[in-house]
Amino acid sequence: MTTKRFIAGAVCPRCSEMDKIRAWRDDEAEKQYRECVACGYQDEQSTVVQAQPQEIATRVNQPHSSAPEGDAAVINFVPNPGTTKH
Repeated sequence: MTTKRFIAGAVCPRCSEMDKIRAWRDDEAEKQYRECVACGYQDEQSTVVQAQPQEIATRVNQPHSSAPEGDAAVINFVPNPGTTKH
């Protein structure tokens, strides 16, 4: 016999009732089930480990292939002599 257990603090996605969700697992079917005893909401998930999606290569997650282009220069900021503050 399958033991159905209540999930403490779980909120039903349909009726928003707290502590009304119970869950159980069927190892033969490789599924995990949830149901709400207040409104009858049910869903199931596979317990089989699925491959993780690969991250898309972007300029942010790739190492630098070369030094940045351009010359380095020092810039000095000089305040505008025409404006005076008192």
